[in-house]
Amino acid sequence: MVFEEVGRPLALVERPIPTPEPGELLLRVLACGVCRTDLHLLDGEVEIAHPPRVLGHQIVGEVQSSGIRVGVPWLGWTCGECRYCRAGQENLCVRARFTGRDIDGGFAEYTVADERFCFPIPESFPNLQAAPLLCAGLIGYRSLRMCGDAQRLGFYGFGAAAHILVQVANWQDREVLAFTRPGDEKGQAFALEMGASWAGSSDEAPPEPLDAAIIFAPDGALVPAALRAVRPSCPVVCGGIHMSDIPAFPYDILWGERTVRSVANLTRTDATEFLELAPRVPVHTHVTQYPLEETNQALEDLRAGRFEGAAVVLP
Repeated sequence: MVFEEVGRPLALVERPIPTPEPGELLLRVLACGVCRTDLHLLDGEVEIAHPPRVLGHQIVGEVQSSGIRVGVPWLGWTCGECRYCRAGQENLCVRARFTGRDIDGGFAEYTVADERFCFPIPESFPNLQAAPLLCAGLIGYRSLRMCGDAQRLGFYGFGAAAHILVQVANWQDREVLAFTRPGDEKGQAFALEMGASWAGSSDEAPPEPLDAAIIFAPDGALVPAALRAVRPSCPVVCGGIHMSDIPAFPYDILWGERTVRSVANLTRTDATEFLELAPRVPVHTHVTQYPLEETNQALEDLRAGRFEGAAVVLP
């Protein structure tokens, strides 16, 4: 399923099986998660510099040379030479390449990936349940790390990442309060089912001030809302690659040493740590599956909020 240009649906195309370069692995795709970043790419909010491009960056694949099952995340290649790579911040590599944006991704039957960015999948996770761990899980985990030891967490937007992260937070004896779009009673019920202690609308104040907030929804208007919800000295973490403009807000809701920060991509350390942690929780992913040729439908269902949890494409 190939991206050709902004504003057009993905095209179903027959291609030769790709040939791996030195340092790459040929993978038979077993499953690939659908991410809101795919919508940002499709809509031109995040640029694809050199189309056509196969999207999809939550890949569970079988290495054709060995039969080993691996996962491939959004970060697909780094230079290892720039100041960020040398400082252990490869997520900020100035020459980084991203799966499904700069490198063909997993909405396909076969793909190739840099072997440095292929991670063993825990045996306890079937293909379908493993795919959402590779972006929703990893970015959620990195966002959680930015919250330090905060005990009362607010999640703004309760989709693929939040439904994984609430399980991790509960396992760590933290409390999660879920904020959804106003009127989304189904989403709020899902949040409570997955382990949130409270669920309400994003325009509501929490019953008690938060120790940290993570914003997963790509809505800049949630930043002032979250700042009003956290107590002094606490962070608001923006967990997406793209967000609409943040509206002006009064200084007094930032004052008191509150902070606003973004999370950019992930590191290989994040991937290793989270994939070791997930079976211990254990994380259970709530998945709606689609065949490869219905990837466009999966994307539109994600846009419209027609499913709870995550969507996964199966070739």
